[in-house]
Amino acid sequence: MTSRRNFLRIGASALGLDLPQLLAATGPAKNCIIYFQEGGACQHDSFDPKPDQPVEIRGAWKSIPTALPGVHFSELLPRCAAQANKFAVIRSMYSKEAIHEKAKQYIFSGSRPNNAFKHPVFGSVVAKELGPRNGVPPFVCIPRRDICADAGFLGAAYDPFITGDPGKKEFRVQDLSLPATVSLEESASRERLLRSMDEELRQVEKSKLLEGMDYFYQKAFDLVVSEPARKAFNIEEEPAKLRDQYGRNSAGQGALLARRLIEAGVRLAAVFQGGYDAHGGIVESSKSIFPVFDQAFSTLIEDLEQRGLLDSTLVLAIGEFGRTPHINHSAGRDHWPGVFSIAAAGAGIRGGQIIGSSDAQGGAPQDRPLSIEDLGATVYKKLGLDPHKEYRSNGRPVKMNDGGVPIRELF
Repeated sequence: MTSRRNFLRIGASALGLDLPQLLAATGPAKNCIIYFQEGGACQHDSFDPKPDQPVEIRGAWKSIPTALPGVHFSELLPRCAAQANKFAVIRSMYSKEAIHEKAKQYIFSGSRPNNAFKHPVFGSVVAKELGPRNGVPPFVCIPRRDICADAGFLGAAYDPFITGDPGKKEFRVQDLSLPATVSLEESASRERLLRSMDEELRQVEKSKLLEGMDYFYQKAFDLVVSEPARKAFNIEEEPAKLRDQYGRNSAGQGALLARRLIEAGVRLAAVFQGGYDAHGGIVESSKSIFPVFDQAFSTLIEDLEQRGLLDSTLVLAIGEFGRTPHINHSAGRDHWPGVFSIAAAGAGIRGGQIIGSSDAQGGAPQDRPLSIEDLGATVYKKLGLDPHKEYRSNGRPVKMNDGGVPIRELF
């Protein structure tokens, strides 16, 4: 039987397939991991270097060749450069938001924020549409909850489960264990009492918040008594050598934990790595954060591939926007939604692609501009969901994704 990867290598055009037929033929991804470069990663210092520009544009770092002939990345990403044939890079993403809070909500939901309601993010939609699997939460954030990881008008029932920092020594997930003085039988008895009290209260006042709390408490109890959940979150079961390969830090261990979680049944895991908002001193900050990303992301791709999970897992490396083409007076770069780069792998995506391009200075899309809405439509299609499905918020129809077109090169 022809695998999905081999099918894509043959090429849709040779088989006479149009985009809808191709989407159906590749089938949905089962899982998604989002590595979020919080603050906005600089395109020049990562996947889109500009070596021919003056230093105030190109920055301090040299470009290096990748596994793809004629394609260069920043010297800060040597491991990604060596594995460039395993993932695709989009160099022509753009956003319409330049403020962190709105820009993060935008790219994490595929829908531009507005003042009327808060749109649910990818993980919350996936949690609602597909539900939990194998006794683990459908949507997990590592190590903390960010403003962009919110269920919005869907309600608290679809908010993410928060793991805490797996990079800390003796990492334990707080909500997966009972106090030492409480037995499982006592916990079950208390859970039944709480359910009875909630039912009495529900007769007095029924609200979306109460429904969300009821769901939350039930899921919390389910996790405490779930052996698969406790096992999935126990990162210390991993070999020390593999933990070293990912990097003994929050982002590296977060990426490893994300792999464990999707292997156990989590549908969408988001790993947050901060530090990219370098308005000043960008040389020093880039020197510390990009090698962490390079190690964690490249190891994640390799690990998923070796375990046979890459074909069924959509992996994204994204931030909320890019950085200004010119270095500012504080030796940093400011917010820049005009153009930025992201990476995508797995779920049938053909590796070794460079999609789109930016102009000579890295300030605007030059070829194949792609919007946040396009990315959102792609994520939903990859996960087997209809991007055009409508929800209702306060009686008004709201599309899951409004106006985006799945990025054809990623199918």
